Amino acid sequence: MPQREIDDLDRYIIYALQGDARGTSAREIADARGVSSSTVRNRIKRLQDDGIIRGSHLDIDFEAAGYQLYTLILCTAPIPKREQLARQALDVDGVVSVREIMTGDENVHITVVGQDSDDLSRIGRDLSALGFEIVEEELIRNEYTCAYTAFDCDRPVE
Repeated sequence: MPQREIDDLDRYIIYALQGDARGTSAREIADARGVSSSTVRNRIKRLQDDGIIRGSHLDIDFEAAGYQLYTLILCTAPIPKREQLARQALDVDGVVSVREIMTGDENVHITVVGQDSDDLSRIGRDLSALGFEIVEEELIRNEYTCAYTAFDCDRPVE
């Protein structure tokens, strides 16, 4: 259950920012919805303060940046320590994201970037030292994302 109800303007702001947070201005959103830019900026701040918008992240092509080993590491963590370990994993050099999974044995997915196999081995050792059991490692070729359509107020409801 959300902390507070979000209205159509909030949903549109979230939808627009999901598409291109850096390239979408408050003025563009305001013009599209018939409100002032200050209203949009205030709404964005409130969505951030309420923890609904938690950040805006760059989409990096690691291979083009010279990092060939963009890798997903599937781990098992003891349930009582899962959240704590997931947060600690972010301190390991090379870790770029961590997901806690609610079901299954592979209950933590850690995305890492390494320069070479020695780098990946070090990251694996560091994660194991924290208390993770590494189950599998998968090289990622590409990752694609899109805006969640439920926030698109202009889309017809099915």
